[in-house]
Amino acid sequence: MLGIAVKVVIIIGVAIALNILQKKMIPRVIITCIPKVQEESREHIAIRTKAMAYVFIKIIAILIWTIGFVMVLGVLKVDTSALLATLGIASLGIGFAIQNIIRDYIQGFFIVIEDWYRIGDWITIAGMEGEVEDISPRRTVLREINGTMHVIPNSQIPFASNQTRDWARINLYVTVAYKEDISHVYQILNSVCDELKDDPDFGTNLTSTPSAMRVSDLGDHGVDICIRGYTKPGEQWGLTGELRKRIKNRFDQEGIEIPWPHTKVYFGNMPEIDPAERGIVSTTS
Repeated sequence: MLGIAVKVVIIIGVAIALNILQKKMIPRVIITCIPKVQEESREHIAIRTKAMAYVFIKIIAILIWTIGFVMVLGVLKVDTSALLATLGIASLGIGFAIQNIIRDYIQGFFIVIEDWYRIGDWITIAGMEGEVEDISPRRTVLREINGTMHVIPNSQIPFASNQTRDWARINLYVTVAYKEDISHVYQILNSVCDELKDDPDFGTNLTSTPSAMRVSDLGDHGVDICIRGYTKPGEQWGLTGELRKRIKNRFDQEGIEIPWPHTKVYFGNMPEIDPAERGIVSTTS
């Protein structure tokens, strides 16, 4: 009996030691193996490592204790064939029951290891758009712009659209009246863009100076001009708003018209309209 007890204690001790060892080693192995982005901070690497290590540690711990349990039963001379068969059937049934959870963990593993998004990124996933508040191996938590929180299982995320990764772009369209001199409008727009780039409060978030690129459309109400410029990730919305404000103020100073549609509403009978106002020239024979 003493020999059996010693063997059992040794098996349990080895299982505990292996479990402690794998908890320390797996994060280190993951840090050396995961692909890293150049501008990624230590905090982001730690978040990715923790999420991936959690999955591996849990799986390996289950394997260690399962093997240890079977070995202990073997030392105690218990017939494990029936037990192993039962465990096999049980694991199959559990697998069917929790297959969605397994999918969540597998997809979450690839989301983290491939660095689709991070906490603080503004993304669109599963038809939802918002800021990433939390990422775990099983689900992603988004906070919508109006404050609504969305909890999305990772298996429901076939792809992600990240609006705050690496770089962003101002993509602004400005409409002016047909009577305006387009060359002069270009000069004004580029001057406003240069001022924004030189502004110490805004220019540091621009990675290139915005400029008027082209006439993008001859619309029903005016000429559409496209302005583009590159910004740091997540700064495109604030800079676009500031650029709109400055363009409006400069257009007011220069007397450049921003057209807008006019609607006339009549009550009762329609008044007489002079043919000349409708662009109709009457002729008499």
